[in-house]
Amino acid sequence: MYDDLTLEHFMDGLIKRNPHEPEFHQAVKEVAESVIPFINQNKQYQQAHILERMTEPDKVVSFRVTWEDDEGNIRINRGYRVQFNNAIGPYKGGLRFDPSVSLSVLKFLGFEQTFKNSLTTLPIGAGKGGADFNPKGKSDREIMRFCQSFMTQLYQHIGPNMDVPAGDIGVGSKEISYLFGQYKRITHRVESVLTGKAIEYGGSLIRTEATGYGNAYFMQAMLAHHQHDIKSKTCLVSGSGNVALHCAEKLIHLDAKVLTLSDSSGTLFIPDGLTQEQLEKIKDIKIQQRKRLDVLTHEFDCEFFENKKPWHIKAELAFPCATQNELTEEDAKQLADNACIAVSEGANMPCTPEAVKVFHDNKILYAPGKAANAGGVAVSALEMSQNSIRMSWSHEELEEKLHNIMKQIHDKCVQHGENEDHVDYVKGANIAGFIKVADAMLAYGVV
Repeated sequence: MYDDLTLEHFMDGLIKRNPHEPEFHQAVKEVAESVIPFINQNKQYQQAHILERMTEPDKVVSFRVTWEDDEGNIRINRGYRVQFNNAIGPYKGGLRFDPSVSLSVLKFLGFEQTFKNSLTTLPIGAGKGGADFNPKGKSDREIMRFCQSFMTQLYQHIGPNMDVPAGDIGVGSKEISYLFGQYKRITHRVESVLTGKAIEYGGSLIRTEATGYGNAYFMQAMLAHHQHDIKSKTCLVSGSGNVALHCAEKLIHLDAKVLTLSDSSGTLFIPDGLTQEQLEKIKDIKIQQRKRLDVLTHEFDCEFFENKKPWHIKAELAFPCATQNELTEEDAKQLADNACIAVSEGANMPCTPEAVKVFHDNKILYAPGKAANAGGVAVSALEMSQNSIRMSWSHEELEEKLHNIMKQIHDKCVQHGENEDHVDYVKGANIAGFIKVADAMLAYGVV
């Protein structure tokens, strides 16, 4: 008979094995808090040490990426691929090109991806990768040379039935194109080894929109379960990247009232609510021109809060879509004081643990990113399916599939997280994601 596993003992062991990796520690603790009591009630998982095995990546690959800039200087970056868990399918997860990339960040993202991908109901495992390369300020030729050098090292570790990377921060359709072109050049194979590709060579419709759209759909399902309608609700959206812009777009389609977007310069506040026409202008500024939101202050009927996040503004719904740990305990208290009723994460782990506690204490509905932003990887998996059967689905078909997947994820969270007076979506997402992967790992034996 095994003694009950404790959170303290488990985390002590994990931190000892993985020192100086705070992002990874935070992600694991958030899962362990809700999964360990479930494991103690289901001893088959404890006896097989499933959680210990699940927090150890299957493989970590690190490599040098050497490239030449436009001035002829030799530049060196470090590339990674963390293949976390393939119990239910090929490794699947994005590549991130950003100076903040480290092993700790990628292990946190890969671990989260294990649960997120499990929740989609699709047969995909979990991985994450990238490099400490900053594409901002680089010419297209420099980005191309970097991507080609990166793929020259990565190609031997990926494949359509082994590991299928996608894009992430700093890796958009242009970077995916360069990466895929180099893979094809080296291997002489055209196959579903990357997702987020352009439509012309095997990409999927609505992939760009999927994470943001899915986040809005999850909020819609969460509100409906608690007898609320998303229509006319006031919304705070942080960020102005791909996820934030398309989350705002779908909220507009659902007749919600989007009050904010933000970037590193501050928060754009539109008291009357963002229109689709204004959103198209913002897309042009942020995606095509790569300028800051503050240039729009003279074009819209709006206010601009320099160097401030949007969470001090009174609204009913909040969608943190910028980056990890952006919404702090103080921000959460401001949302609670302003009668916010629900928060849905578009970014990965954007709310600090202290902020999440404030949400729980104030009975604010809270959807963690592993559930609420799973739409992106879900449509990536649908892209893999389309590549495999050599056909494509229409925009309408894909959006219906995405909507249904987000509804299924929501229902799984409710199944495992519903208490007498509320739904603990963190607990529900963690346990639902854990069960599918854990049962597969048990079935394989000690491997």
